[in-house]
Amino acid sequence: MTRQHSTPLLIPAGSGKAVPLKPLAQLRAADGMSEAEIQQLVHAHPECLPIAEIDPMFANPVSICTELSTPAGLIDIFMVTASGLPVLVECKLWRNPQGRREVIGQILDYAKELSRWSSSDLQREVSHRLKRKGNPLLDIVQEVNSPLDEMQFNDALTQNLRRGRFLLLIVGDGIREGVEAITEYLQQHAGLHFSLGLVELPIYTVPDGCRLVVPRILARTSIVTRTVMALPDGYIIGETQQGATVPSEEAGPDGPALAEEQQQFWREFLPYVKLDDPEQPIPKPARLGYLGFMLPAPSGSSWLTVYRDLYRKEVGIFLSSHRNTAGDYAMRAIADEWDVIKDQLGGSARLIEKDGRLRIADSRKVGPLNLPEVRSAAFGWLAERVNTFVNVLRPRVRSAAADYQERSE
Repeated sequence: MTRQHSTPLLIPAGSGKAVPLKPLAQLRAADGMSEAEIQQLVHAHPECLPIAEIDPMFANPVSICTELSTPAGLIDIFMVTASGLPVLVECKLWRNPQGRREVIGQILDYAKELSRWSSSDLQREVSHRLKRKGNPLLDIVQEVNSPLDEMQFNDALTQNLRRGRFLLLIVGDGIREGVEAITEYLQQHAGLHFSLGLVELPIYTVPDGCRLVVPRILARTSIVTRTVMALPDGYIIGETQQGATVPSEEAGPDGPALAEEQQQFWREFLPYVKLDDPEQPIPKPARLGYLGFMLPAPSGSSWLTVYRDLYRKEVGIFLSSHRNTAGDYAMRAIADEWDVIKDQLGGSARLIEKDGRLRIADSRKVGPLNLPEVRSAAFGWLAERVNTFVNVLRPRVRSAAADYQERSE
C-alpha cells in the first residue's frame, strides 16, 4: 500500500461544496517541502507533535532552540519539559532507505552525547546558540511555566541527562516504509533509558491560506534499559549483540590493549561491508571479538554474529537467537528450508545442531590476522558473507517473526 492517508475534505458551514485539501508538498516544485520548513514549523508550534500519545511524561515540552551543537552533530530541535525531561527532534524527509537508516542512528548518537552532559553544559551550548547571556534555557522554560524552581529544574535536568532519559522524535512529512528497522537500532544503545517515536506530519493548505497539520504516530517504543547478565568464565556478552556468546579474546592481562586492537580491526573491516539491503543496520566498531548485525525480530531476538578467532586464525558468521522467542521460531523455520537456503547462502554454509540449539554458520581459516595481506583477504571474504547472509536470511526472519506474533495473539 503506497498511501496511508486519504485526502481530507473541508466541508463549509451551510450548503457549501466540500473542498479536497491539497498536501503542501504537492503545491511546491519537484522537491516539495524542505526539512528546514518542517523544522521551523515544529519549533514554532511544538503542540503539533502528539507527544502525550507517545509518552505522557514528556507532554507539553518547551522548544528551546534549533541546530543545537553537540560533538555528534547538530540537533534539529531541542525541547525540554518543566520537569527537566529533554526532547530531541530530528526532521527528515525519508525519500530513500539510506536516509531512514542514517537518521535513526544519528538521533541515537545525539542522545548518547547528551547523556555525558550536565545542565551547565546544556546551558552553555544553548546560550552560545541563541547568543544570549545568563541562562536562556531556564528563562525560556520560565516564560511558559512560571513560577519554576531553578535548583530543582537544574538538578532534574542533570539527572535525566546522565540517565539518558530522553524522548527522541523523528518527524517527516512523507514517511511510508521501513518502520520496523527502528527497533533494530535500539538494541545498540541499551545503556540509555529513552523513548522513541516516529511521527508523520503531512501538511495541507486550506482555501483561506491557513495550514492543516495532521500528525500520525507510525511507531513508538517502550523505554529501553540496560540488561546485565552473568556468563561463565571465558565468555563475554556485548550490548550490541544482545546475547551473542562467543569465546572471549579479552581474557588475561592484555585485555585493555587487545580491546583497542579489536576495535581497530572492526573499524578497518566495516568499510568493506557493502550491503544490498538498505534497511539493514550496520553496527559500530566494537571493543570485542565480534559484531552483531540485528535482524527484524521483536526485542532483538535474532541477529548475525560476525566474529574473528585469533587462536584458530579464523573469521566467521552465524545466525543467533534467544530461546523461546520470535528469533528462535525464525531459526527453526529457516532450518526447515535448509535444502533450499544452503544453496542460496553458498560457500561452506552449514546447519549445526548442538544441545538442542540450532546455528546456521560459515567460517574460514585465514592465517595470521596481523599480516596486512591476510587481513585484507579476510575482510573481503567476511564482507561478502555478511551481505549474502543478510540478503538470504533477513527477509525470512522478518516473515517468520510476523507469523510468530500472529500465533501469539
